[in-house]
Amino acid sequence: MQKWFGSSGVCINENGQLLMVLQGRPEEKKTWSIPSGGRDHDETFGECCIREIEEETGYTGEIVEEIKIKRMTYEHLNISAEAHYFLVKIVGGKRNFQDPDQLIYDIAWKTLDEIKTLELTFPEDRDFLISYITEVFHSKSLFK
Repeated sequence: MQKWFGSSGVCINENGQLLMVLQGRPEEKKTWSIPSGGRDHDETFGECCIREIEEETGYTGEIVEEIKIKRMTYEHLNISAEAHYFLVKIVGGKRNFQDPDQLIYDIAWKTLDEIKTLELTFPEDRDFLISYITEVFHSKSLFK
């Protein structure tokens, strides 16, 4: 079984909105995801997260904390995946399509209500994202 390692960035703005990208291969239906991608061999999971956010959205970020590690097995693809999720504060840059893989079709800040109904690349993340955004937005000094 192949192993895949990557990172995902949970970026929440001062209005409690989540930074998301509309993505997919040209022949696929496009779905929404938080910025994420595979780790290069010479980088940490945190470095991967910051690089992916910049590549996919144009924004520069700063890791606040690691949130969780998601492990999944996709038997039909013969792949096991380990994704490290980080809370990231956007500290610079601007919205810019610069994905080297050319798989990003839109970049947007989504509200909690929108997240509830979006077609997600990883639908198993929906409940986690909604509860985490609610918790973080109301309790962290990130927005104060």
